Amino acid sequence: MSLNGIIGNALSGLQAAQLGMRTASNNVANVNTAGYARTEINQTARNAAGQGMGVEIVGIERVTDRYLQAASLRAGSDASAAEVLASTLDRLQAQFGAPDDEGALFGRLNQAFSSLGSAATDSAERVARLSAASDIQTFFDEAQRLSVEIRGMRDEADQRIAAGVERVNEILAEMQALNSEAQALSASVTDTSGTANRQAELMDELSTYMDVRADYQADGRIFVRTGNGTTLLDNSRLELDYTPAGTGAYGIDYGSITAVVSASGAQVDLTPAIQSGQIRGLMELRDQELPAIAAGLAEFAAGVADGLNAAHNNSSSYPAPNSLEGRQTGLVSSDILTGSGAARLAVVGADGSLVRSVEVQVGAAGFTVDGNAAPLIADLVTQLNTAFAGDATATFTNGQLTITATNGANGIATVQDEADPSSIGGRGFAHFFGLNDIVDAARPGFFDTGLEPGSFHQLTAGGELGFNVFTPDGRRALEVAVPVTGSTLADQIAALNSPTTGIGQYGSFALDANGHLRFTPAAGYEQYDVNLASDSTLRAASGQSFSQLFGLGDAARMNRSEALQVDPAIRSDSGRLAMARLDLTGASVPGDLILFEGDNRGGQDLAASLTTKRRFEGAGSLAGGMAGLEEFGARLAGDVGSRAARAERAELASQSVKAAADQKRSDVEGVNLDEELARMTLYQQAYNASARLLQASKEMTDTLLSIV
Repeated sequence: MSLNGIIGNALSGLQAAQLGMRTASNNVANVNTAGYARTEINQTARNAAGQGMGVEIVGIERVTDRYLQAASLRAGSDASAAEVLASTLDRLQAQFGAPDDEGALFGRLNQAFSSLGSAATDSAERVARLSAASDIQTFFDEAQRLSVEIRGMRDEADQRIAAGVERVNEILAEMQALNSEAQALSASVTDTSGTANRQAELMDELSTYMDVRADYQADGRIFVRTGNGTTLLDNSRLELDYTPAGTGAYGIDYGSITAVVSASGAQVDLTPAIQSGQIRGLMELRDQELPAIAAGLAEFAAGVADGLNAAHNNSSSYPAPNSLEGRQTGLVSSDILTGSGAARLAVVGADGSLVRSVEVQVGAAGFTVDGNAAPLIADLVTQLNTAFAGDATATFTNGQLTITATNGANGIATVQDEADPSSIGGRGFAHFFGLNDIVDAARPGFFDTGLEPGSFHQLTAGGELGFNVFTPDGRRALEVAVPVTGSTLADQIAALNSPTTGIGQYGSFALDANGHLRFTPAAGYEQYDVNLASDSTLRAASGQSFSQLFGLGDAARMNRSEALQVDPAIRSDSGRLAMARLDLTGASVPGDLILFEGDNRGGQDLAASLTTKRRFEGAGSLAGGMAGLEEFGARLAGDVGSRAARAERAELASQSVKAAADQKRSDVEGVNLDEELARMTLYQQAYNASARLLQASKEMTDTLLSIV
């Protein structure tokens, strides 16, 4: 071998050893750098004509395992989704508080009924009655606060989705630039590890927002796709777009996360493709977990109001109030209500004596008043005025029935017939119309209308009901607007159930015996989500829309938590609290004492409504059926707690999987100081050997020169 060959071999060895030491020292310097993968030089022997010609550096490679990287990315996405759910539900559970916490929702309910029990013990004690009314209001104030808190969390989740989408776009844009850089470097530079490290770091961050997979290209580029195969970045990239609604209101139609392909301008719905990560967790919170809890809260609060109103409407204060003003029913004068049983209305003197009584019966053809047929609500008002014979007047305006004693000293009271109590939509006559409600509501608190398919719908022409239908994976399967049609409820329901212009392909609506509009999914579509997106209908002079009357959609149902309050007249005058009950039968005659001071039977009924069984509708994950207020409240508390507990367990499990995946990945990619020290020692020895080879060639050169 020539001296030049020896020197060339030595120099290549020096360069390789020097680069090896630099690589090892760089590994040591980044031992605690997150996302850093150790690097090693890739070298090979050079030869010419079978003769060794030193060493050649092929490149510097990151030590990675792509399968472990993929597992780590999946685990990171799942952990991020679980963390979002767990942290938010834990916050909400803390807002609800423990069942034995006096300041929490359930503790306030117990305090309200405890106060009612104390007031019933001495019905003439006004301070006790005032305290009871105040404690009831405190319960509804807490229900409203929790509902507002849930709406706030939904809005927060929506805003975080928008921020996440914005960050995803930034990551994809940087990844696209890094791909171009990696492609250029791979053609001319041996060390592209810096670019590759940044790519890996961005992939790790991207996986926290959504589930992603990496397709590694030979030229150093990384193509990115979602877990279900939707491409986010290849030769071009998707530009994600999402506009937050700016509100957490119930019933709002949140938009989809769409994406535009930068090369072609084509737009796709990316929402179903995001199956894990922080964004998916936030969507589940906003669209599933929080609405389910809100639905349970609304059904509970409305149930408490309905239970109290049921007892209060079958009772009376002493003296009886001069006027009973009913709730906004959403009904109109031409409606026919069906039901069964009887109730009695009485004009009562200041001393509790009977002035005049009227019997109202409910049947399949409407009402009868003292035996006179009154099929329409308008007929009911006419017959009531006839039966009262000037001692009282009845009116029905804007959906409200009002009965007022003509003599300002007299009062109005009602009571159910004991043998055959009236029932309209499952509620007594006074209870259905809300004549003596203790709890007021700005919108219907229950949706058993008492109407039947043949009733005129009275909807103003031009209105329409908008629906969205979503597949189980979140894709929009149908968007349709159903206009006001025909003249009867049967006509309108048929339009809703049309398989071509309605939602009949996915299920059907029908009125039950109580006039409650119920939806039944079609076979095979049980997991599809049918949402009311808009409602521009108006029911004549009632001021109510179709969805408000029948409780169609989230807005009508979930907003009930924020619409309940104790009647201001009762809160300002505790004497209006109905603690007594009429002693009125068919044999009672004018002059009989039918209302007594000190009677506490009405108060006892109010206190007993905590445990009295009543029918609850299914709400969220809470099953419907018969239950007491206390029992249903316990179910709600259990549901909130179990959701938070499940989310916490899921987070712990996902974090455990993530830790294991990250550890396995770190075992391959991470820097081991002992190994790097050994490599540095090896490269130092290789450097010394090459240096000695140079020294030997120098000595040989000097010897040759001295001979010459």
